[in-house]
Amino acid sequence: MTTSTEPSARVSPGPRPLRLSDLGIIYFGNDWAAENRTSSHHIAARLSERAPLLYIETPGLRAPKASGRDFRKLFCKLRQAVRLPRRIGPQTWHMTMPQVPFRRLPLAGKINVALGAFLVRRALRFLGFDATLSWFAVPHPGALAGRFQEKLIVYYCIDDYAALPDVDALEVGRMDQDLMLRAGQVFVASALLLESKRKLNRSAVHAPHGVDVALFRKASDPAYPVAEAAAYLQHPVIGFYGLIEAWIDLDLIAFLARSRPDWTFLMIGRLAVDPGPLRSLKNVMFTGPQPYASLPGWAKAFDVALIPYRPTRQVVNSNPLKLREYLATGKPVVAVSTPEIERFAHCVRIGHGPEDMLRQIEAALTENTPAHCDRRMEAVAAMSWEARIDEVVSVVEKKLRQSAESIGS
Repeated sequence: MTTSTEPSARVSPGPRPLRLSDLGIIYFGNDWAAENRTSSHHIAARLSERAPLLYIETPGLRAPKASGRDFRKLFCKLRQAVRLPRRIGPQTWHMTMPQVPFRRLPLAGKINVALGAFLVRRALRFLGFDATLSWFAVPHPGALAGRFQEKLIVYYCIDDYAALPDVDALEVGRMDQDLMLRAGQVFVASALLLESKRKLNRSAVHAPHGVDVALFRKASDPAYPVAEAAAYLQHPVIGFYGLIEAWIDLDLIAFLARSRPDWTFLMIGRLAVDPGPLRSLKNVMFTGPQPYASLPGWAKAFDVALIPYRPTRQVVNSNPLKLREYLATGKPVVAVSTPEIERFAHCVRIGHGPEDMLRQIEAALTENTPAHCDRRMEAVAAMSWEARIDEVVSVVEKKLRQSAESIGS
């Protein structure tokens, strides 16, 4: 650091092995202010405790919809792009680097690379980052990999990006593959995706999500208050939180709500799709997005936590972060079947079809005892984000040593 208030200047490392703390991290992630906290946010926050980190928000994975919300968001991001990085933490800065999402247009790719390289280089000069590492949590800015004389390029593949709703699947798949080939180290959140990614890059290792254990276990504390808006709901409460998008099976929710009109179905999160008949069901409550830190208070109202996904390609290849968060609260969990969820079959009830989901919820309602609660919390107690990042950083620093040795030889 040059001073206590100015951006840090990285000192060139000496003869000792290069460590992550010797570098400035260029982190390409999703919307920092998004209502839904993703693993990208959790990883960046913990990495910034170890090294100065520039979080580059990169909108443009999907084309904007013809909605007021998307156009307001697009205008805001374009306005933010002209600004220099702003400090958002002791060792964290934030900037926005929009990408033209219409990638099949002539020159779109060249514009994205030229504009992105200019904005990032300007930011690096401002912050005084000289020795750097690029860390990609999204694939679409991957053409910038290697343009900043990085010591290492890391790709942390969190999702099957080409299977996300409303993206250009062909182009996003191409960008994902290209970044896989460029990266010096690849991490893959889903074990199912690991095999295909390892064929492209032999460095790929499984790096499942962590969980904020300390935050979510508050829901099991008798003294911790229930969220005010959930305090007077009729029980049992069957709860869900997260982005309510195309991959959420609202038809399943409608079946469950109609089958058990005396149950309350509490849906917490931004409603990004038409809820259809759910609007008319009096025992279904949509709260809209809620602050991340408030989620334990909402979860405390749950009698059962629900994962009602549709069996899409994206879902099958996903590693649901909320599964570990639910378990950390100690609440009974009922979920649809996916490969990653099946790994927790010893402490999660898994339903196959609407009727079976109903039966599993009814059974789960009898498992809200202290012994059951402790067993669920114990299942994820060692899976904190801190522990996950320790593992990931160990792999990265080993790769940095190997790179330095190969150059030295």
